[in-house]
Amino acid sequence: MTDDGGWFNRYVNSLPERGWFKFLSTYVVVPYWVWREKKPKLPGGPRPSPQPSENVQRMMNLVMPLKDPTPVGRAKAAMAIATNVDEIFAGLDNVGTVHFARFLLIDDYICMISVYDGDFSNYIRDFIMTIGSVFDDVMTLVDGGEELKPTAQNVEKFIDWVQDHDLFQAPDFPTDLFGLQDAAAGRSADGPPHELLSLPRELILQLNANPNISLGGGYRAYPGVSAAQVRRKLGVGW
Repeated sequence: MTDDGGWFNRYVNSLPERGWFKFLSTYVVVPYWVWREKKPKLPGGPRPSPQPSENVQRMMNLVMPLKDPTPVGRAKAAMAIATNVDEIFAGLDNVGTVHFARFLLIDDYICMISVYDGDFSNYIRDFIMTIGSVFDDVMTLVDGGEELKPTAQNVEKFIDWVQDHDLFQAPDFPTDLFGLQDAAAGRSADGPPHELLSLPRELILQLNANPNISLGGGYRAYPGVSAAQVRRKLGVGW
């Protein structure tokens, strides 16, 4: 839709801000779409890429529900991180592919946000094999975490759990969402081609399946290091 074309286009463009339209879309239209064309939940984390440049500075946005979201439970979570912070940092140093990591308490969740290089599964596997016993203290406070302890003996199960609780990363190019939805539903990607006008509806339906998402792959750079230096280190060449 554009702002050109007279009063009708202006009226159509104003619909999302009208109270009756908001009510209708929230309680009638969107529930009907979900019933008619429900989308599968897409997995969290970045998607595999054969391009070396796409495998550096990847994001993990791990959102873990607290077993006890009261102030007391949140304080226990903060203490679990504080008392083990030296071991956690030493473990991340030993993994060797982590750029940065931090823990956050947001509402009823404890979150681990990190940026790393390489494969997601290998990153989690190296992390757990290095400091799994320390991370077990955190998992004790997480809803469903007891089933994964000790994490060092449940590595593959823990990897699947982390991916399920890692935020889905929306594609940088919105139309790529079509292909992801097709693949998740067992169809060939973009066959037949999707109409671009259906993208807002597809995005609304996916946000119903994945209510919490990371918007794109994020900005990545190496301040103070030239592109030539990065490419030479990766063995990519020109």
